[in-house]
Amino acid sequence: MRTRLILYFLFFSLTVFCQYNSAFLNFEKTGRCISINGEYELGSNGIYNSLLNKFIYGGYIDKKTKDNSNNHMKNLNVMGANMNYDISAFFGRNSKYSYLVGFKDQRIFNSSFTKDFYQLVFYGNQPYKNETKNLSGSSINSLRFQELKLGFIWHKIDTTAKVGLSVSILKGQQLFYIRAKEGSSLYTNSDGTELVFNSNFNMALSDTNNRKNPFAYTGIGASADIFFETPYKSKIGKGSVLTVNANNIGFLHWFDNSVQYNSDSSFKFEGYHINNLLDLKDSTLSAINRDSIIRNTTNAHKESFNINIPTNLLIINKIRFTNKFVLGTGFRYLFNSNFKPYFFTDAEYQITPRITGALHIAYGGYSKLNVGLAFSYLSPSWFFKIGSNSLQGYISPANTYGQGAFVSIAKKFKR
Repeated sequence: MRTRLILYFLFFSLTVFCQYNSAFLNFEKTGRCISINGEYELGSNGIYNSLLNKFIYGGYIDKKTKDNSNNHMKNLNVMGANMNYDISAFFGRNSKYSYLVGFKDQRIFNSSFTKDFYQLVFYGNQPYKNETKNLSGSSINSLRFQELKLGFIWHKIDTTAKVGLSVSILKGQQLFYIRAKEGSSLYTNSDGTELVFNSNFNMALSDTNNRKNPFAYTGIGASADIFFETPYKSKIGKGSVLTVNANNIGFLHWFDNSVQYNSDSSFKFEGYHINNLLDLKDSTLSAINRDSIIRNTTNAHKESFNINIPTNLLIINKIRFTNKFVLGTGFRYLFNSNFKPYFFTDAEYQITPRITGALHIAYGGYSKLNVGLAFSYLSPSWFFKIGSNSLQGYISPANTYGQGAFVSIAKKFKR
């Protein structure tokens, strides 16, 4: 009954993730430096950007906007967002390797939802009387944590190859997780006087006393990043480079004040005339003791537990055709999330000796087709990069899925 408010909270908390969430990818351009990086991505393969923008920027959600997504939605859909910002430094005196230290704040959200779930959230149950709406497979996972990173990069293996490794101590701030398993549904009878909710779900919350505190320390964990880059001989072009990067390989341990719920029961409301769940009045709700409902229908208990954080795998192959043009193809996947396999190509062209532009085309992830642009500036002292892998969300929000942006600013150290 309060699902819409929950979704508003989740989206606003996300919108207040340099590219692909890796500190190592820009090292070829920056070398030893201190940098500030930020990025975010938001997408769904079932909800158009025009509707997502209402959650981000506010505004009235009209019927046309809701219908547009509803009419093109599959039975089961995904949605996700990642947002992070960090400050990092590569330093050292040895010519073969450099050290890495950094601090990062990460917010991760992913969800799966049925078309029936979407319809209940945005239309209520009034249009679906005498129907059973399927909720099985719907889930929400919202996570925020901070990390202190220490590592190194060996950047002169056989004069050209690079290997990087870092480990991080994680401070958990907030976790909200819920998953509706097989059999979860909501039935409304023909006159609205009876609701039957079949609940089969698991839910977990980090320490609820500290969820609004930005400095909350409700969990601890560890993670690792692995980076490998090497040139190789190819019959195509003037040279090829293969890059493999895996980051966020780790876990979070949430403390004893965390709460877990699970339920596998049927709950019936009757005797109340409810035309629409979205139009419930406080006087109606006051007749229902929500605390007793939770006690009677869930197995709520406080305990510590562990979760795996979403791990990001990135594989890129670049071929240099001329001194100015490089074509890259790649694959990305996020484990422990609802992310779909993401295939992409990047065409880089050196516009001037210091400015490079790149065209990004991809399919998959949380959304569908993605088209983006990026521009970088490289001088002996500075490196700048700004762009988006999902520009379609800003150009034609009513007909596209996915949006995002990234920026990186680095001050290079003197050699």
